[in-house]
Amino acid sequence: MQMQIKIQRWLFSLLIIGALFVGGCGNSPAVNSTPTGSPAGESISLSPSPSPAVVAASSQFSNLPRLEGKATVVMTVKGAPITIELDGKNAPITAGNFVDLVQKGVYDGLVFHRVVREPQPFVVQGGDPQGKDPKFPAARLGTGGFIDPKTSAERRIPLEIKAKGAANPTYSATLQEAGVKEKPVLVHSRGAVAMARSQSPDSASSQFYFTLTDVPFLDGSYAVFGYVKQGMDVVDKIEAGDRIEKATVTQGLENFKAVS
Repeated sequence: MQMQIKIQRWLFSLLIIGALFVGGCGNSPAVNSTPTGSPAGESISLSPSPSPAVVAASSQFSNLPRLEGKATVVMTVKGAPITIELDGKNAPITAGNFVDLVQKGVYDGLVFHRVVREPQPFVVQGGDPQGKDPKFPAARLGTGGFIDPKTSAERRIPLEIKAKGAANPTYSATLQEAGVKEKPVLVHSRGAVAMARSQSPDSASSQFYFTLTDVPFLDGSYAVFGYVKQGMDVVDKIEAGDRIEKATVTQGLENFKAVS
C-alpha cells in the first residue's frame, strides 16, 4: 500500500510539472510569440530538446548580466517581506539575471499566477511581465518573458546547474543529459527559488518559482539560484492572483555585473 501511494504521488508530480513548466515561458521559436492554448494541454515532458550543447561559461554569455557572489533581495507580498539570498557563486548567470530584473523594476506589480498546494505542497510561480496589465487574461499568464528594450526581443538565459565537485556549472542541458551523476550544489529543498522554463533548456526568462516543500525530482533539471531565508510563512500564504508589491536588492550589489 505504501509503495502504491508513492507511485501515485510520483505520477501526480509528473502531471503537475507538465502543467506548470512546459508552458512556463512559451516554447514557440518565433520571437515574442506566446501560445494561446492552455499550458496544461500541451505535451507533458521533462526532457528538453534532444542533444543540447553542453558548454562552459564563455564569451557566448557575455551579453548577460552576472552575479559574482551573494546578494539579498527583499520581495514584499501582502505588505510582508520575503528575504531571498541569491547564490551567484554557483549560479552566476541565473542569479545575475534575477538581480538585473529586480533592479529594472520588472517584478514590481507582477502576479503569482500558479499556486499548487493540493493534494500536496508543490510550488508558487510568478514573474510573467504580462501580469502587470490587470486586463491581461489570467488564463494566458505563464506564457511571457522579459522583453529587453535594447533588442526588442525576449531575453532568455541558459539552463545553468552546477554539480557537486564541479569547477563550473553545466550549461544548456540537464545533468542527466550531460552524463553528470553527482547531485547539484543547489537543490530543490523547501524555500528554494528557481527558474521556470519550457521544454527547451535555454528558455528561462523572468518567471520563477518558490518550492513549498522538498522537491528532489526537480534537481538537475531546473536551475535553483537562491533560497528564502526569512518570510517563508509569507510564501506559504500566497494565493493565485496575489501581486509582488515591490522587490529590492538590499545587499550584494557590489557583486553584480550589469551589461553595458
